[in-house]
Amino acid sequence: MQSTLRTMRGIRLTQAPAIRFLGATQSRFYSKFVAPPMVYISGEEMSKYCCDLVVEKWIKPFCDTSKWEYYDLSCKARDDTEDQVLRDAVAAGKRICAIFKEPTITPTEVQKKSMGLKKTWGSPNGAMRRGWNGITISRDTIHIPGVELGFKNPVLFERHAVGGEYGAGFKTVGRGRVLTTFFPEDLAEKPIIIDGRQVLDDQSAVVVYDNPLDNVTDLAHFFFQRCLDMKVVPYVVTKKTVFKWQEGFWVAMKQVFDAHFKTKFEEAGLLKSTNGELCHLISDAATMQIIRWTDGNFGMACHNYDGDMLTDEVAQVHRSPGFITSNLVGKREDGVMIKEFEASHGTVADLWHMHLAGKETSMNPLGMVVGLLGAMEHSALVAGESEAEVKKLTGAIREAMYAAFREGRGTRDLCGPTGYTTEKFVDSIAEDVTSRMTTGKALSSSTSGESINPPVLIPPNVDVEKVKTFFARFDLDKNGSIDFDEFVQMSVELGIAPMKGDDLEEYEEKLVEKTLRESSSYNTP
Repeated sequence: MQSTLRTMRGIRLTQAPAIRFLGATQSRFYSKFVAPPMVYISGEEMSKYCCDLVVEKWIKPFCDTSKWEYYDLSCKARDDTEDQVLRDAVAAGKRICAIFKEPTITPTEVQKKSMGLKKTWGSPNGAMRRGWNGITISRDTIHIPGVELGFKNPVLFERHAVGGEYGAGFKTVGRGRVLTTFFPEDLAEKPIIIDGRQVLDDQSAVVVYDNPLDNVTDLAHFFFQRCLDMKVVPYVVTKKTVFKWQEGFWVAMKQVFDAHFKTKFEEAGLLKSTNGELCHLISDAATMQIIRWTDGNFGMACHNYDGDMLTDEVAQVHRSPGFITSNLVGKREDGVMIKEFEASHGTVADLWHMHLAGKETSMNPLGMVVGLLGAMEHSALVAGESEAEVKKLTGAIREAMYAAFREGRGTRDLCGPTGYTTEKFVDSIAEDVTSRMTTGKALSSSTSGESINPPVLIPPNVDVEKVKTFFARFDLDKNGSIDFDEFVQMSVELGIAPMKGDDLEEYEEKLVEKTLRESSSYNTP
């Protein structure tokens, strides 16, 4: 009976105990390595709860994280330390250069009262971008091999990390006059009037901000090299036709492209669709192209605010922010790249309230985990140690997650009502990671084709050619595989489809008995 079940239902039934045994006694099979130094910034709500499970069950069984430096950026910790914890985290990030950040709360006035905070602490992101000489925020699509999302191929995005509305000064004023004046650093030089105007409304918001351009050259090199490596077509996005001050961004990007990258892109055949030139897109046009270019294989670079809005659109086309990366790239004075990795989504408050109420949740941690793995890999690169060990673990976790979503063991956002709960998903991946790390093979299947499934034994009296013909009869779209709808049609025609009201376990037992009766000569060892 058990051997037949193994053949019919796959590895998870018969080999799960063995996998758990490996996990419980893994020191016999796998020796922990010491993870390189990294800054770990914890947040709050559901994302923190899920990340705690991931680190405890996917990371710590295989590596010693004692060199990681932890900083709690929850609202309470920031309030208790008068934001000293944020300043300490920024200093540590500049020193270590590899950072992972969980989603955090930027409290509103209502949250200030409900949490008993002294003030509505501002977003920590501005302090991080300034402290790490932020150049760009890379927001790219995440792809799961074998699972169709929004874009078929990669979409890369560079959002200028500084300047714009986010750091603006403003006042609400009445009727009067506004004069904006620039005073050079050398006070002996003559001040320059930027703008002067009369305010005619009884109430107006006067806003002042700047867009630094010194690091656009660094952004350009980083962006174009990534596009070249990923073989995608680059576009620069601005609204320079109306906002004339954005011309400088385009000029700096084009100068770098023409001087250092144009020939390389031509040789790679990546400028055929842009008439051999770097293409500029007005931001209005970019919003329309993003929803049209679902084949992917393009990259866009733009100002801070445009990048924020356009990458939200990319996230919606690609299913959700959970399938988009968000990596801040900065540069230390000595030229070392500072990289901070996080998810592009927030703390997932709705699931947190469900969790607190004792209800089931099904949170997809993919975006956060991809960020965590990226930070670990960058930490090994910066430290120059344990690179092979880190990549083995991060690779095992990635492939385990991808396999789970392909096989229907994912969370409900992708797998529907039968998807796993938050905790069950974490446990399922933990088993698979343990298998990959201790045996070098997947729990069920992986993109590399490795498997610890028992081999399928074909009895000598089976007519393989007739089986192929039978298979083709139900492979309606002729893609070499039978999808769910085709399988339903096949099972109905063969009289083995479970009907409404059937008890699943009783149905499976009857199916096993039927198989034994009709194929008594077939038994696996």
